[in-house]
Amino acid sequence: MTIVTDAKSGKITEEMKIVAANENKDPEFIRRGIAAGRIVIPMTPYRDIKLCGIGEGLRTKVNASIGASSDIVDVDMEVTKAKAAEAAGADTLMELGTGGDFLGIRKQVCDAISLSVGSVPLYQAFITAAKRDGSIVHMTEDDLWHATEEQAKLGTNFMAIHTGVNNIVLDRLKAHGRYGGLCSRGGAFMSTWMLHNEKENPLYEDFDYLCEILKEHEVTLSTGNGMRAGAIADATDRAQVQELIINSECAQKAHDKYDLQVIVEGPGHVPLDEVEMNVKLMKSMSGGKPFYMLGPLVSDIGAGRDHIVTAIGASASAAAGCDFLCYVTPAEHLALPNLEDVIEGVKTSRIAAHVGDMVKNKESRDWDLAMGRARRDLDWEKQFGLALDPELARKIRTERASADEDACTMCGDFCALKIVNQSFNLSK
Repeated sequence: MTIVTDAKSGKITEEMKIVAANENKDPEFIRRGIAAGRIVIPMTPYRDIKLCGIGEGLRTKVNASIGASSDIVDVDMEVTKAKAAEAAGADTLMELGTGGDFLGIRKQVCDAISLSVGSVPLYQAFITAAKRDGSIVHMTEDDLWHATEEQAKLGTNFMAIHTGVNNIVLDRLKAHGRYGGLCSRGGAFMSTWMLHNEKENPLYEDFDYLCEILKEHEVTLSTGNGMRAGAIADATDRAQVQELIINSECAQKAHDKYDLQVIVEGPGHVPLDEVEMNVKLMKSMSGGKPFYMLGPLVSDIGAGRDHIVTAIGASASAAAGCDFLCYVTPAEHLALPNLEDVIEGVKTSRIAAHVGDMVKNKESRDWDLAMGRARRDLDWEKQFGLALDPELARKIRTERASADEDACTMCGDFCALKIVNQSFNLSK
């Protein structure tokens, strides 16, 4: 039995009630969404978590990604970053480490936070094979299944699994070519393995077995976007669209046959004029499954400020119907994110998600309305409380305080709001 089984049978579970209360929705709305595959609530039987609904009609969610690398393995820092991401308002966390003790680090991260935690099991499978046998091409199918099950038992409750990287997709990639290559680590691992061994992707070929493992441990499947473009010029090319077709077919089978919760992942670098088209294409192809956008970055020249580039694309994608955003930090493409990068990435993506929600759900604008009134009334404490980052707002005002307590040093004696408030009443 899974939550999808319950939803299909008409049963409203406690998890559905909690998410409904959090989202100000009727529990029946949540049940119908899960039954149809349009909403997911990542779950796990192995640890207590803060439940998070993702999908149609719900608030756009933000994921933060952390993880040690082959160059930097600092377990305490990764745990600190995980805690900071949760404190900054991330809805979920992905632990994507490629260095150190895979299971030990992830267990400490899972134990430290209450968020849903995601992973990419094939990282562990391929890197373990490289350490054991000298190359990623020596990964075995059993390595994949073993890594998936091990990570599930830690309480990892959603997994990016590259089911759509198959031989047809690689034929499209080779025939079409790429200006910016392949930026997905999972896609690079799997395609290299397939070409060397002249074999089909086990995650696609043995998809039924994969679904059985995920169902046993109540893991939400996130169909990995292995062909996502790493350069604007490659956005929405044949390989990406072909992978979407395969992933959409896998998503439907997982939900219909195995009662799995499924998320469909989307592209990374997309020009602004193609963002809405990508969202609608993915929603149409997948039958309205929750859509997880990796970014997206709408320009390639923002190194050091890619979190801002992403906020532009994320706002547009959320407004178009994207349900789930993966943050990007200022360190993107340059270095392993530090603590400050993680916090900045989460808060920037939260703003982007809210901007999109203001289009999808007009009730989201109530927050902005309250801020507008607080500014009109020069109520600084209320403004601080309504700000997405209250500490930063208070710090800036305090450090550059005006002699006039009602105004700020931007306008000083000539504050437009103060002048108007003294002249006539615009309260509404």
